[in-house]
Amino acid sequence: MKIDAHHHLWRYRAEAYEWIGGNPVLARDFTARDLESALASAGVEAAIAVQARQTEEETRDLLAIAANCPAIIGVVGWADLRQPEIEAWLENMDDPALVGFRHVVQDEADAEFLLGKAFLQGVKAVVGRSLSYDILVNHAQLPSVPAFLDAVGPGRFILDHAAKPAIARGGWQPWADDVAAIARYDDVWCKVSGLVTEADHTHWRPQDIERYLDHCLQVFGPRRLIWGSDWPVCLLAAPYDRVASLVADFVARHCPEAEADIFGGNAIRAYGLEGRLP
Repeated sequence: MKIDAHHHLWRYRAEAYEWIGGNPVLARDFTARDLESALASAGVEAAIAVQARQTEEETRDLLAIAANCPAIIGVVGWADLRQPEIEAWLENMDDPALVGFRHVVQDEADAEFLLGKAFLQGVKAVVGRSLSYDILVNHAQLPSVPAFLDAVGPGRFILDHAAKPAIARGGWQPWADDVAAIARYDDVWCKVSGLVTEADHTHWRPQDIERYLDHCLQVFGPRRLIWGSDWPVCLLAAPYDRVASLVADFVARHCPEAEADIFGGNAIRAYGLEGRLP
C-alpha cells in the first residue's frame, strides 16, 4: 500500500489560517475530494491527515472526515498537551482513526519549549496510550530534541519535514549534525516531506534537494524514512505528482529495495497501524 503520510485539509477562513496570509495558492478550501484527486495523480492509495490548526475542533473535524473517506487511514491531531486533565481528555478521544498528535512548536518563541514540564507530561500521556508524536520544530529548537526524547522516554516519534533544512540558501550545518544526533534514537522516524517548500519555490531542481535526502537516508536508514507530500502546502513549489516523483526517483537510484517501506511500510509502523488496515 502506497501511503502519503503527511497532508492537510481545511475549509479556508482568513482568521483561522493567518499563516497562509491570503496566498492565492492556499487561500481556498482543500477537501477530501480534492485529496482523492491528488492521490490518484501519483497512484497513492492512502493518506494520513495532519493538523494545521491548533484547535480541538479541527481534530474532531478531521476524524469525522476520515470516517467518511476510506483513503484517510489515520489522523494526527492537536490537543493542549499542557492541560492538567490531558489523561482524561485522551480517554474521551478514543477514536481508532486517531494515530497521534502534533504541536506546532516551530511557532513558539521559546527555544526549549519541548522541555517544559507540563508539555513533557502531555507527550508522555500520548505515547503512554500507544499514540505517536510528530516533532515540528524550528532551527533554534532542533538542538533540544535529544533532551526531549530522553525526558519522555520510549515511544514512537516522527521528525516532520526532515527538520526543515534551509535548502533555498544551501544551508547545511548545524542542521546535518542535529539531525544525525536525533537519528541515534531508534524510536524516531524521519518524514522526508515538505522539502520542496524549503527550496526556492520557483527555481528548485531535484539536485538541490538530493544531498538533504541522502543525509537523512544515511543517518536514519531506509527503515526509518517516511514519505509525505505536505499537500496542499507543497503546491507553493510543485504539483502533487512532482513531489511524489522527487522522492520516488531518489529511492529508485539509492535504495530501490526500500521503496515499499519508505512509501508505506514505515508509516504503518511509526503510526501503529499494523493489523488495522485491510
